[in-house]
Amino acid sequence: MDIHTRIATRLRELRDVRGYSLEALAERSGVSRSNISLIERGQSSPTAAVLDKLAIGLGVALASFFDDGIPGAEPPSPVIRAGDQPVWQDPASGYVRRRLSPPAPSPLQLVEVVFPAGQRVALDSAVHDADIYQQVWLVEGAMDLTVGETTWHLKAGDCLAMRLNQPIVFHNPTGQDARYLVALATLPSTPIPTRRNP
Repeated sequence: MDIHTRIATRLRELRDVRGYSLEALAERSGVSRSNISLIERGQSSPTAAVLDKLAIGLGVALASFFDDGIPGAEPPSPVIRAGDQPVWQDPASGYVRRRLSPPAPSPLQLVEVVFPAGQRVALDSAVHDADIYQQVWLVEGAMDLTVGETTWHLKAGDCLAMRLNQPIVFHNPTGQDARYLVALATLPSTPIPTRRNP
């Protein structure tokens, strides 16, 4: 399954699990009904900012759109080979996101990001219906991360911890790409649905 089909499937699934109509999700997320419909049909490539709005409207982390969750599929594997790890590129900024974690259910998810030189992505990231924590470990390059009103300048080897309850701005102020690892943890009291009941 390609990454755009995966996003479309997960969006429909997460919306169905919550019983939201297109209109209800549009109202909760601020994304138009027609745009949501196009994404669900695989006819539109959403940006990170749009996916972030949809995630907030659904009460999940943005990472949920890259999970496996196909009804009727075999039980998810506890291992994922490098060649099978889903890769997605933000059409607006060009940043590349690789999901490293296997599809087996876990409160922890690992993601690798390559963030282009000079680019900036602003996410609301205020997921009010879930308790989600994130750490960013910079492997190469430099990044400015603004969490709420505080800006942190990260260099290779630095790690920043945050809770996803306030806006976050990712900015690469340098002339070369940055690469970092993201670890996301959802507390057990607020599980993220991974599949519909058959």
